[in-house]
Amino acid sequence: MKYIELTVYTTTEASELIADVMWDYSCGGVSVCDVNDVIAIQKDTSVYWDYIDDSLTGNARKDVLVKCYLNVENAAEEIRAIRRAIEERKRLAAGAIPFGTLEETRREIEGDDWIDVWKKHFRPLHIGERIVVVPAWIAYTPKEGEAVVTLDSNMAFGTGEHETTSMCLELLQQTMRAGDIVIDVGCGSGILGIAAAKLGAQRCYLTDIDLVAVDSARHNAEENGVAERTVVAHSDLLADASIKGDVVLANITAEILIRLAPDVHKNMKDDGTLILSGIIEDRLPLVEQAFAAQGLALQQEMNRGEWYALVYRRA
Repeated sequence: MKYIELTVYTTTEASELIADVMWDYSCGGVSVCDVNDVIAIQKDTSVYWDYIDDSLTGNARKDVLVKCYLNVENAAEEIRAIRRAIEERKRLAAGAIPFGTLEETRREIEGDDWIDVWKKHFRPLHIGERIVVVPAWIAYTPKEGEAVVTLDSNMAFGTGEHETTSMCLELLQQTMRAGDIVIDVGCGSGILGIAAAKLGAQRCYLTDIDLVAVDSARHNAEENGVAERTVVAHSDLLADASIKGDVVLANITAEILIRLAPDVHKNMKDDGTLILSGIIEDRLPLVEQAFAAQGLALQQEMNRGEWYALVYRRA
């Protein structure tokens, strides 16, 4: 079987947004090739490497390459749709995030065994003390106390590998109590809400403005056996003021978090906890100002790479 490999040249800041778009259309996965990841490894004194090829950091353009794989039959139409969606993301960012050149290249590849090769790189991912994210194609026997979240391969963004998601999962385990009501804003694949249900949440409300994400989250909730305690809604941020959470999660861009800030109080219980992520360093002060203005007190700040996560409670 043949595939079209589409590559978009962008920036570190915009790479996850573009990968998110590509997930909606790819039949075989999405990859992000970022030289900054290699540079971060070189600077990390807690990790020892015998050798890193100098050519890996020798990309003078410093482009980030985001790739996806499309069926040949529908590739032309899907590439046009991907381009439109990327341009819409760029418009919504309103200059706050650099998108780079957005050049694209495409080539036809033989892909009879590509998906199997791709899947070999994915293994169960242990996050925090209890959460284990397991690809659906891998058989995994959980150890006592582990909460296993199973995810399919071709889904909306959110696998647990990205720093923003892993930080949210760690903070969720630190703050959530059994029987809590949990709200996940911008749920993507549903990983955070499903993890909350697996940790003992009484009810989980998941929202996303992307219909593909809504479908993926519902599918994953069913696959994980938590559909009866999980409500997935197609919604822009928190439209339903009647739902109040003990824990509210939002792993989205800083600009959207700032837009969420004035309304978040209506969905938080008086003793509720708010967990935010998806924040790059230069946008951190703006996010902190926006939520401090709502009478929320910063309880914890977590940093991983260039990304930040914040935990708030009512002041």
